[in-house]
Amino acid sequence: MSVSQSNASISQTTQSVDVSEGVTVGNDNSSDSYNTYKFNNGDVSNQIYRNARLVHLNDVTQSLVGHALRRGEVIETKHGALVASTGKFTGRSAGDKYIVLDQKTTDSVWWDNTNSMTSKTFDLLLDDMLEHAIGRTVFQQQLFAGADKNHRYNVEVFSESSWHALFIRHLLLRPSEKELSSFDANVTIVHMPDFQADPARHGTKTSTCIALDFTRNIVLICGTAYAGEIKKSVFSLFNYHAPDADIFPMHCSANVGQNDDTTLFFGLSGTGKTTLSTSPVRALVGDDEHGWTKDGVFNLEGGCYAKAINLTEEGEPEIFATTLQAGTVLENVTLDPKTGELDFADASVTENTRIAYPLSAIPNRVESGMASVPKNLVLLTADAFGVLPPIARLTPEQAIYYFLSGYTAKLAGTERGVTEPQATFSACFGAPFMARNPSVYGQLLQKRLGETGATCWLLNTGWTGGAYGEGKRMALKDTRKMLEAALNGDLDDVQYRTDKVFGLKVPLAIEGIEDKLLNPQQTWQNSDAYSDQAGKLLKLFEDNYKKLRAADLG
Repeated sequence: MSVSQSNASISQTTQSVDVSEGVTVGNDNSSDSYNTYKFNNGDVSNQIYRNARLVHLNDVTQSLVGHALRRGEVIETKHGALVASTGKFTGRSAGDKYIVLDQKTTDSVWWDNTNSMTSKTFDLLLDDMLEHAIGRTVFQQQLFAGADKNHRYNVEVFSESSWHALFIRHLLLRPSEKELSSFDANVTIVHMPDFQADPARHGTKTSTCIALDFTRNIVLICGTAYAGEIKKSVFSLFNYHAPDADIFPMHCSANVGQNDDTTLFFGLSGTGKTTLSTSPVRALVGDDEHGWTKDGVFNLEGGCYAKAINLTEEGEPEIFATTLQAGTVLENVTLDPKTGELDFADASVTENTRIAYPLSAIPNRVESGMASVPKNLVLLTADAFGVLPPIARLTPEQAIYYFLSGYTAKLAGTERGVTEPQATFSACFGAPFMARNPSVYGQLLQKRLGETGATCWLLNTGWTGGAYGEGKRMALKDTRKMLEAALNGDLDDVQYRTDKVFGLKVPLAIEGIEDKLLNPQQTWQNSDAYSDQAGKLLKLFEDNYKKLRAADLG
């Protein structure tokens, strides 16, 4: 069965309230040998139940909060939110991701973009992780991924950490009590952050491993406590299977205006997807991962995983409010132990501080998690060179080019080893999660644009007045004004200039925006220095696209 198919009867609500107190299951700690190398979803679940001392099944938020506090996994703020430390891993371990090479994946996976693992090695690692569960307490959550009932995954997550179980409960969709009674998992995630992979035994590069089997839809995560690995593994599965169902999988946020006008925001972490899509005047569909069918858009998740660095109530009031709610999970955010106050400006642990909360925490949201076909697409970039215009209107061909290029600055802390912004190209604005060749996703975007005639924009949330280190970051208030003008149709009939370097159509004036801000060269003190930087960036674009074509982009 394809992972996108489900036999369960599904309602169209995005999530239910907590419907039970959860179930705690004991066992006799059977030590049966299980080296069969023929695991499937049911085998994994059954073996964990045999091995674990206790399995907490579908504990609700309040129960998981209690477990996390009693077990000393987190610290509670004065408002009841939880602060968790992920230890030395404060970002994704992109180099430690593996996909099983088998008959299904050999000709369909973008192997230039990931590591391979044999089925036998995968099952050896799984067997060792199951043995690790012997005598331990395990937390199981049964959840949905996908608001569209026709393309929904039944996901079960087993974790040895209660706060990680709470995290994924926030991030995915919660079945109703009736739906849980007939829940049949077609995706299984085994999350054991305390287990260390053995490179000599498991063929890994390090003791950290994120391994995905697309044939059996089993995911293994070990050696890292960074919670984002769990949600991104679901996204990776979706990205692989979705094209077979004519679904365009997208690393994007989405919201809807009062006139039922849907906007998509594509971009890498830190470019503003969550910030710009969370708005008091537009209803949030979701902040990170969506599918686009011929009929509309649906959210893959039931929660948000927002960056917290430099968060303020004035700048992002809706997101800030979630930090004052009991049960919200904050990763690596500094907490004053005496006052219980959070310091969002403190980047001493990482720039990649995070907040995880259910969508129900956002008042202005789309309850169904579904929306009409998009009217606008916004491609976000944080230009570290400081030369791209703050906003430009794209032709469909330009939109596909920038989508496939996926240019931005890789921000500090998002991945291990990145300590300051670096220019990077990440195909489809999410290469680490794109299991297939970028051409597959580019063709789907081309098809959807042709069907809808959506207007496409490039929005630069990066630097102006100079490159990183000399210039300054675009003011959020200015970015919001430019975005509002685009989405309201105020830029439909204004005059545009054509950027002489990048060929982009840039509006000459936007109400409330200083004219020179729309022309990056005018914000630089040295015009020649601007030209040099612009030329360098253009060359990087060209070289990157040549590499994509060499990789059979077509």
